[in-house]
Amino acid sequence: MIYLTSVPHELNRGSGESVRPPRFFLLRYDVTAAYGSQSMVDPLRIVMVRRPDDSFAVEDPSAWGYTAQPDLEIARTEHDGFVDMLRAPGVDVRMHDAPQPGRADAIFVHDPVIVTDQGAIVLRMGKGLRRGEEESIGLALEQIGVPIIGRLRAPATAEGGDLLWLNHDVLAVGQGFRTNAEGLGQLRGILGEMGLRIETVPLPYYRGPQACLHLMSLISLLDDDLAVVYPRLLPIPFWRSLKDSGFDLIEVPEEEFATMAPNVLAVAPRDCIMLEGNPITKRLLEDTGCRVRMYRGNEISLKAEGGATCLTRPILRTR
Repeated sequence: MIYLTSVPHELNRGSGESVRPPRFFLLRYDVTAAYGSQSMVDPLRIVMVRRPDDSFAVEDPSAWGYTAQPDLEIARTEHDGFVDMLRAPGVDVRMHDAPQPGRADAIFVHDPVIVTDQGAIVLRMGKGLRRGEEESIGLALEQIGVPIIGRLRAPATAEGGDLLWLNHDVLAVGQGFRTNAEGLGQLRGILGEMGLRIETVPLPYYRGPQACLHLMSLISLLDDDLAVVYPRLLPIPFWRSLKDSGFDLIEVPEEEFATMAPNVLAVAPRDCIMLEGNPITKRLLEDTGCRVRMYRGNEISLKAEGGATCLTRPILRTR
């Protein structure tokens, strides 16, 4: 914002007569920071995404945990449709297009960093094949004015898919194969200096260290008091904590877990984007007053194990 301040100023003539010239103005700038995303549900204002490039069409999909080789042209069409959904309500979409050769997962920009009100924290990926994504997106954020306020150091690992803002001051951190104890400790140190608290959520073994199971594979927030969950893998203490905090929980049916029904992106409170092919969960969300839009993601999501939240790195959320 720009404020105009009138400044009277007197000039003295040699005769002793005082003359008041026309008033002039000083410009005082109060720049509002264009970053800060300590919420999963506040209206999304600025977001970063990455369009699939040649590195996404991996020749050995099993090495990346993909179910099949993505078709690059279809993937790009799907991603363009997803981005159109983001832009429809007026979200400012920024592209992370720096070269990432050999890094198929780089389209999942949610994971390498987290953005706080004070700036970004560069994480350290638990999936070894993804190392190097962190500094690339960190540089992209710096180039648009987001300062880097911290970096995780080896042997710490943490991925954005394990980090869930329960409210502005509390971050739930899933501790599993992608986010380890050292990563949890370093995050606690950085965020603790900001007056923020971490709630630890131990994750289940599920399919083992090669599978991708983030905390956000099991839960997405839709509003300050509403979440969609897959309760069969949700730790009981965390389930109780959510209930004690006043959350209503929408339970994803067994048959829609594999199609990522718990992975829902809130672009505003009760205004959501989710992967198509989850009609039961969609109806349950709509029954609670949610607006739900469905994107097609056979290539960018189903084959590559990354949903709507994974494809986005929120930079600014604010009411």
